[in-house]
Amino acid sequence: MSKKKEKSFEESLNRLQEISDLLESEGIGLDESIKLYEEGIILSKECYKKLSEAEIKVTELKNQLDSSIKEEEF
Repeated sequence: MSKKKEKSFEESLNRLQEISDLLESEGIGLDESIKLYEEGIILSKECYKKLSEAEIKVTELKNQLDSSIKEEEF
């Protein structure tokens, strides 16, 4: 069984923009709109998760920097 490659944050964000544009167009049917909306929700969750992970990482790095600066002061 092959594992799907996870999309990057930027790829997911670009796809969300495409979905938004498609949903705003008038040439799309209800069934397709629902499928696109569902895909958009999944992508939104993935983007939020990646942003949260990045925020945690940045906070950890900042704390490490603060700790090393304090250690050097003594």
